[in-house]
Amino acid sequence: MRAKLTPLSALLAGIIGGAMMAGCQTYDFEPVDPLAIAQTTKETVIAARRSKPDVMLLVDTSGSMTQPVNPELEVNGVKVCYGKDPSSGQSYICRENLPCNTAVCPTRWSELQGAMGPFLAESGKLVRFGLTTYPAPNTSTSPTVAESCAAASAGESVRVAIPTGLDSDEQLQAHANDLNTILQKIPNSGPNQPKGGTPTSGSLQFTGSLLTSDPEERDQIIILLTDGLPNCNVGNEYNGSQTECRCTVESQCQLSQSPYYRRGCLDKNASVAAVKDLKSRRISTIVIGFGAETSAGDGPSVLNEMANEGGFARTCQADVDCGAGDSCNLNTKLCGRAFYQAGNREELASALKKISEQLATVDPCFIKLDPSQLPSDKQLIVVYINGERTLEGPDTWTLGDSGVTFTGNACARLEASRPEAPVNVEVRAIRQL
Repeated sequence: MRAKLTPLSALLAGIIGGAMMAGCQTYDFEPVDPLAIAQTTKETVIAARRSKPDVMLLVDTSGSMTQPVNPELEVNGVKVCYGKDPSSGQSYICRENLPCNTAVCPTRWSELQGAMGPFLAESGKLVRFGLTTYPAPNTSTSPTVAESCAAASAGESVRVAIPTGLDSDEQLQAHANDLNTILQKIPNSGPNQPKGGTPTSGSLQFTGSLLTSDPEERDQIIILLTDGLPNCNVGNEYNGSQTECRCTVESQCQLSQSPYYRRGCLDKNASVAAVKDLKSRRISTIVIGFGAETSAGDGPSVLNEMANEGGFARTCQADVDCGAGDSCNLNTKLCGRAFYQAGNREELASALKKISEQLATVDPCFIKLDPSQLPSDKQLIVVYINGERTLEGPDTWTLGDSGVTFTGNACARLEASRPEAPVNVEVRAIRQL
């Protein structure tokens, strides 16, 4: 009785069958599932390229963005993020009203600027970027709580609109460069510095109104980059007298006459609901947490729920895809931490790079493989195009560190695909664990 081929035995049969030229001999493989072997079968139907996505960067410019990335940073034994009040003699950590010298004490804002430059330089041609910041900008030296908590709105909040009239690589890259120039000009201190609270739910609702293209034609995406917990919602369902209120401004939520009686309560439910509503309108949200507040306490649970509702939760095939300290749910193929977390410029740059790889319109000549899907040896992979086994070569495909790249006639065949005439590509690989 002939055994039905498993993906592993089918792969082995494909590999050996291409090497054997011995007439009538038949090789059968019993189905096996060895613990030390990972099997990959990745099938992709390539129909046509989609238009480049619209991506609005929704960037948190609250006062906490002026805080040091590492308050205890020392240079030659000196804590460079500390200052001393000349009148009282007391030491303090630099912050919003006592600005840091970013040349020696990097802040969240200066590190964000440092990471966004390379990201926009590398990804500008891939998408149609826009930039909105929140809370709404104000230059008052003594803003009211209502002003500090104002959500993004039409006007100065939209620093750069999505360029609906542009689509070529050159035009979009030039546009992204201009956007980066505007972002870099937001200072770490002074009248135009980051200041105020974190009105996330209202800002998400407003930003959704800026994405107006047909989602059938091009993806509609918001990248939310925040360093704090959402608050500032004057219509929060909770107030400071209720145990459900998680006060985000220390003890300022308790008094009913306080402007933070509702605004100061954690605005988790409304923020999650805003992301969910956007997704119902086919606008996806990618969530990036930057700083200590988003990696501890209520931060992870809030951002996790938002990321899971946003349609861009981090995916995986195995634990290695999720990074240190995280794990992969093999049933859902999602990482335990659904959002991207970064604590400094390097980590933020890494997160942005991973996101840029997802934002790119599908390249029909490239099949991405996660680290857990790559074969442990080049001999342990076979590729089929419309069911026909195709050998590696300069006119077919090559295996790289991140996947399979099709070249020559094979690439031309995939590029010529259309919805009415799709091409089926199947990659089978074995990885020794």
